[in-house]
Amino acid sequence: MDVQIRCLASAVDHWAGKLPNNIALQDEDVSMSYAYLKEFSSSIASALVGSGLKKGDRIAYYGKNSALYYAIFTAATRAGLVIVPVGWRLAAPEVAYILGDTDSRLLVYDIEFESIVDKIKDDLPKLETILTKENDNERLSFDSWLKSAHKASVEPHDCMDAVLQLYTSGTTGLPKGAVLNSWGMYAVRNEPETEGFDWANMSSDESILIVMPIAHIAGSGSVVVSIFNGGKTITHREFDPGKVLDEIHKGLSHIFLVPTAIQMLINHPKAKEVNFDNFKYMWYGAAPIPLDLLRQAMEVTGDTQFCQQYGMTETTGSFCVLPPEDHDPNGNERMRSAGKALPTVEVRIVGEDGKELPRGEIGEIITRSQLNMIEYWKNEEKTKETIDADGWLHTGDAGLMDEDGYVFIQDRIKDMIISGGENVYPAEVENTIFSHPDVMEVAVIGIPNEKWGEEVKAIIVPTPGAKIDETAMIAWLRERMSSYKTPKSIKVIEAMPRNASGKILRRELRDPYWVGHDKKV
Repeated sequence: MDVQIRCLASAVDHWAGKLPNNIALQDEDVSMSYAYLKEFSSSIASALVGSGLKKGDRIAYYGKNSALYYAIFTAATRAGLVIVPVGWRLAAPEVAYILGDTDSRLLVYDIEFESIVDKIKDDLPKLETILTKENDNERLSFDSWLKSAHKASVEPHDCMDAVLQLYTSGTTGLPKGAVLNSWGMYAVRNEPETEGFDWANMSSDESILIVMPIAHIAGSGSVVVSIFNGGKTITHREFDPGKVLDEIHKGLSHIFLVPTAIQMLINHPKAKEVNFDNFKYMWYGAAPIPLDLLRQAMEVTGDTQFCQQYGMTETTGSFCVLPPEDHDPNGNERMRSAGKALPTVEVRIVGEDGKELPRGEIGEIITRSQLNMIEYWKNEEKTKETIDADGWLHTGDAGLMDEDGYVFIQDRIKDMIISGGENVYPAEVENTIFSHPDVMEVAVIGIPNEKWGEEVKAIIVPTPGAKIDETAMIAWLRERMSSYKTPKSIKVIEAMPRNASGKILRRELRDPYWVGHDKKV
């Protein structure tokens, strides 16, 4: 790269000048060249500023993956605004909470979620402008608004300012908004140490497909790779293994998936007929890939290279990577790891006193780099708990580091559950279950699931005289929370196991389900 790329807008502008006709964004409905995306995103930025939005204001996008979302994201980097993608799988109260917490002033939404928007909009007085993504005669559409909006000059955006706010499930029951800046997305890519890391880059004639939800860092962050390199970003509204295979057959070169999705992909009937010759890299994350699955995937995809990414929303995605050369179909010790730190990224294993532990000893994984988030929105206490005074971000994962710097995750210090790549915090689920009149106590745990990695299970102590019907309780919960957070099963017990101070012993509840598994995550 002969110029430093500091945000989406500068990347788009660079390639609009160098390869204007290269396709930047493509979805089922539209295709945008770099030249068009530069003009389009500039027009959006001008309209946003012209409508009275000021630096640091939040704008929200509620819907499935689309090229329009990334165009608005690019515009936000031009105007100094913060875009908030809202998960389309969330229930109405969860959507309302995020829109209210961010004080979003403008919302663009998929028309298929109109019923939820109609249900919550009257309770969001700061939401001044509501636009449908699609053109609709009964609603103000984004296109109509853009054409009629007053345009204003846009001041240059500082890449260190907030630009993206993603919500993570909350340990205290409420989601937290992780605030990220543009530089966190591009800092490592601008470092000379990344040269020669083929797995981290792509060329301007290659493409990446995004099927992970845009409300996740994998969905919003993957566009950084292709736009940085002048490549094509293809977006599918959601993951469909058959459609992904169609893209691979047409020449797709890169994708990020969770292991569960990889399994669905290679087991699809179309997989036997697909030409994988141009399919270079399968990035994956959220969980290690089982050896049997890797063997099967390598057999199906031929020369495709596999690369594991370990990170979190708060670190703007990956900070450790297990590169292709460490993936062996015969198995090896390193494949049990989450890889090594990226260039310029520091990773340590520390004890309860915060001091670094010797290699091989288990402690908390912490990291320090330019990738770390700015803060949790409106939550100074949790920000200080997560990022210490020296800038180290505490992941909540327990692990060890070997002599070569490879990080091995052993367990979670926090109680987070990862099911099919979705983060679920027990406290959030427990708060909803506890509101049921028949529940006296509840503990939510993650148990093994072959397809999803983990599934959510609720352990309930009923109120005296009450009887818990598992089917009815699960149906009641599905009306109040996202499907991936809803327990798949419920166990009723007479009393919770507790320690001397009265704290519920979650490990005692979890351990019987993890017998025979190497790691309890």
